[in-house]
Amino acid sequence: MRCHRGPSTPAITLGKVAAFVVFMLVVGTRLLPLLLDQVARTGSRELFTLSVVAVALGIAFFSAEFFGVSFALGAFFAGVVLNESDHSHRALKETQPLQDAFAVLFFVSVGMLFDPAILVREPLEVVGVLAIVMIGKSAAALLIVLVLRHSLATAITIAASLAQIGEFSFILAGLGMSLGLLPDEGQHLILAAALISITLNPLLFRLAAAIRPS
Repeated sequence: MRCHRGPSTPAITLGKVAAFVVFMLVVGTRLLPLLLDQVARTGSRELFTLSVVAVALGIAFFSAEFFGVSFALGAFFAGVVLNESDHSHRALKETQPLQDAFAVLFFVSVGMLFDPAILVREPLEVVGVLAIVMIGKSAAALLIVLVLRHSLATAITIAASLAQIGEFSFILAGLGMSLGLLPDEGQHLILAAALISITLNPLLFRLAAAIRPS
């Protein structure tokens, strides 16, 4: 006798994510711009800023609480939805001080997680991860841009700009650790490669500018 097995956990998770994305694209992109329109008509700058922050945090909390989506992914889609509003440029301008403050706190927290001993303990692994980030990712970006028939100068600029680890990688690493998919040593390698690639990126931009055809 065969035992009927329910859907796997990954399938359920993907289903929830898909349901959240559809909900935000169908409902959120229509409802939230109307809400911002009503708030903008009040003429209150403070109320508008507070509404933008409340919408962003509300969507992030809603996605995590009801759809099981990560808080970070919910916040990302909050930005996508807000971008559909006619007031997106104003929202970006009004929340700029908050962006700067949160960016500082974000990188401070990342710096506190970094273990400098990893550079001595596993130097070859650090170099390997750094090569994937600065060489592998840049080469892939260069090839994609050229395949899309953009100029070599544009391809080199984009490749140089992507030769570092983005902030979203830290979010994915944290999610991997919380799910038990990424060991502590893996996070230390990612942080080391991130800090080194961010430090070397300005030098890479200068090199790109020197070899980029005019």
